[in-house]
Amino acid sequence: MFLQRTIRSRVDVAGVGLHTGEPTKLTFCPAPENTGIYFVRTDLPGRPALAADAHRVQATNLATTLGGSEFSVSTVEHCLAALAAFRIDNLFIELDGPEIPICDGSAQHFLDALLKAGMVEQEQPRKYAYISQAIYYGDDEKYAYVVPYNGLRVTCTIDFPHPAIGLQKMDLDINEHVFTREIAGARTFGFMKDVEKLQAMGLARGASYDNAIGLDDREILNPGGLRWADEFVRHKILDALGDLVTLGMPLMGHVVLYKAGHDVMNRLVLKIIESTDSYRHIELGADLPESSLEGRYLWSY
Repeated sequence: MFLQRTIRSRVDVAGVGLHTGEPTKLTFCPAPENTGIYFVRTDLPGRPALAADAHRVQATNLATTLGGSEFSVSTVEHCLAALAAFRIDNLFIELDGPEIPICDGSAQHFLDALLKAGMVEQEQPRKYAYISQAIYYGDDEKYAYVVPYNGLRVTCTIDFPHPAIGLQKMDLDINEHVFTREIAGARTFGFMKDVEKLQAMGLARGASYDNAIGLDDREILNPGGLRWADEFVRHKILDALGDLVTLGMPLMGHVVLYKAGHDVMNRLVLKIIESTDSYRHIELGADLPESSLEGRYLWSY
């Protein structure tokens, strides 16, 4: 139950790149124990690899971009969110080009691929970052913090001055069942004025109502509307879970977010890494008594 995990077999996710609009493919591949999560460019000489590491975050404008000396990869948060929910510790994510498929703008296609591949426990125990003292990053306008909690809980508040969004809040204990039911299908969203600016710069060529919620100044433009009335805050939780993967190990704590985007999440993760007196590495079943895991939240696979 508390051992490291990878997947049983290789599985593909295909689609188009958000910015190029060109066909692209991702392949989830099993990895040995204690490997971690790596992106691998199979189309480049030597198949260079890039760790899903907070120190590798190069940009946080609209999406999280990881970069190294040989390549960078943008919009990693959607596929990483599915790994967080299913506690996949070790994985190679092969890419045949510079972009991850945007799919429908949610994590659903990545979740479906992982379920198709199947998950397998490995021999080594999983280590968690167990928060023992509050860690905070932000200011009066936007912030994120994490406090002790025996599990993973996310409380997220967003507030957009738009009639279709406004103030939304959600509080969830995260496990694979909750993620599948409440979060995985929540799509990214964007304002048409911003998309038009990006397209004028040669970017966002793959953006469409098939892979994002589009809004003008007044309303939602997608013919099918929303999947949930509060789909926007659900997607922000999805993004946050993906960004948490760059911590390098699963988190045990209660994460509280207020108007926190990828920039704030990256700074929070880096601050957690630096705050060695505020968390400790634990192996569940060995470092915590069973009674401490009783209550509203239990890991279940």
